[in-house]
Amino acid sequence: MQYQTVLKKMKTELNDKVQYYLDVENDVLNLNQLLNRDIEISFEGYQCLSCGKEKKIFRQGFCYDCFYESAAVGDWIMNPELSRAHLGIEDRDLEYEKEVQLKPHVVYLALSSNVKVGVTRKTQVPTRWIDQGATKAIEIVEVPNRYLAGITEVALKEYVADKTNWQKMLKNEVSESNLIKEREKLKQYIPEEAKPYFLENNGKVTEIDYPVEKYPTKVKSLNLEKTHVYSGKLIGVKGQYLLFEDGTVFNVRNNEGYRVLLNIS
Repeated sequence: MQYQTVLKKMKTELNDKVQYYLDVENDVLNLNQLLNRDIEISFEGYQCLSCGKEKKIFRQGFCYDCFYESAAVGDWIMNPELSRAHLGIEDRDLEYEKEVQLKPHVVYLALSSNVKVGVTRKTQVPTRWIDQGATKAIEIVEVPNRYLAGITEVALKEYVADKTNWQKMLKNEVSESNLIKEREKLKQYIPEEAKPYFLENNGKVTEIDYPVEKYPTKVKSLNLEKTHVYSGKLIGVKGQYLLFEDGTVFNVRNNEGYRVLLNIS
């Protein structure tokens, strides 16, 4: 089977095991069904996810110009504490920023390689956790805008990590931790503005299992710009990564905007 596509992050569905879907031209692939199949990935070029032009991808699926112009990739995306829509202050497009920033957001703890704190829109629970390869997650606060979530994350990351060790996550080297206890320990450090939004008595820990036949002991990342054609047996999917039998891993999200040809045998 052969498919062409411009890569976008995989869509997911929380089930007994996470279900993964990849949009391809005129079709959708359920990647769970491709485990133990050989997949060849051929790099064919670029297509910006914003302007659609065949321009080299700079970051996050965007060409250089769109990355510095589009409201969808403002600094407040990566740094929620920089959000200003709640003050009526525009970064690039106030209407867009209001639409995204002035929605309920969740600050959470997730266990991927170690315990980490993070922020996501409420509508992105549990998608955000899955994308990070978390095996467990728990909500800490639910706030009405992105700014409050951002300042809460900034305060809490003084006491807990805010990054995932992606190599440990892919090798399933996950530290044991009681997220309920960790959450309670962090309560005292929540900023005053966000304390009213603390989710009291929240004992709900979401557990996430991934479709992985065997975890690698060593991982090497596939770079399509250096290796234009790669072929290997798919043995798992975790986070936004495809895991192959030879230890090669491919981050689909990091390659958004790349045009590829997929051959599945």
